[in-house]
Amino acid sequence: MSVAGETLAGAGDLTLRKTRESLWSKARYKFRHDVWGMVALGIVLVYFVIALGVWLGIWGQGWSAVGGEKWGSMSAEYWFGTNIIGQDVYDRAIYSIKTAFEIGLVVAVLSTVMGAVLGAIAGFFQGSWTDEVILWLMGVLDSIPFYLFVAAVAFALGGYAYSMHLAMIAVFWTITARLVRGEVIKLKNFEFVEAAHAIGVPHFLIIFRHIMPNTLHILLVQSTIVFVAAIKTEVILSFLGLGVKDGVSWGLMIAESTQEVLAGHFNNFVAASVLMFGLVMAFNMFADSLQDALDPKKVS
Repeated sequence: MSVAGETLAGAGDLTLRKTRESLWSKARYKFRHDVWGMVALGIVLVYFVIALGVWLGIWGQGWSAVGGEKWGSMSAEYWFGTNIIGQDVYDRAIYSIKTAFEIGLVVAVLSTVMGAVLGAIAGFFQGSWTDEVILWLMGVLDSIPFYLFVAAVAFALGGYAYSMHLAMIAVFWTITARLVRGEVIKLKNFEFVEAAHAIGVPHFLIIFRHIMPNTLHILLVQSTIVFVAAIKTEVILSFLGLGVKDGVSWGLMIAESTQEVLAGHFNNFVAASVLMFGLVMAFNMFADSLQDALDPKKVS
């Protein structure tokens, strides 16, 4: 019986892997033939290359230097002009791309991993006290107004460099957890999972080895959505003075520009707004195309 169960588990797992590989192949083909999706990916990659250049110290390093005149106009030396204290708007805008990617990637990866793990555990142990506790926690977090909660956590941990990251991770994981929980509830009734139970495979090995790989399409799409949400949230928090403290971001630039716009100087505002719009729009288009490509109903 044990040998039969092991054979059934292996055969079911192999069949599901082949099906998953086929779906991924179809998804790749569909995405490559999505013109707007590929354009959006290209734009995102350009932004990433710029951010990588800042990380490597190739450009954008003079964002804090005060070397120009007050509200200087665009020139060969200062492409986007200077701000109220003579800082290079171009360097600040370019450096902010790095800030956006840092925050977006950290929050997207950690919140997606956290949501995936807790959601998978809740779905696998559906109806148990573990499931009830996780659902209760998600309900509590979802009942608090989003920006109020993030602002409160960021303010409470104001002296910590990553307070804003922790605040966003504490909020964003719940949506991922709900999606993964629903998928795991469906997957745990498959024959290969029942066979794994029959041969005594530990529960957590079933969850992380056999079930969670089949939720990757959900996690990939959700991480792109969280990436965009994290950037927009950072801009709002930085504008309110609760975000980036030891660097510069588009939110800080827009906050600085409030006084400049009143005086008729728009360089700071336009540079930050246009670059933020470009990245957010491109990533939204990329996420939509990715979601269409990975939709099992459309690729099967």
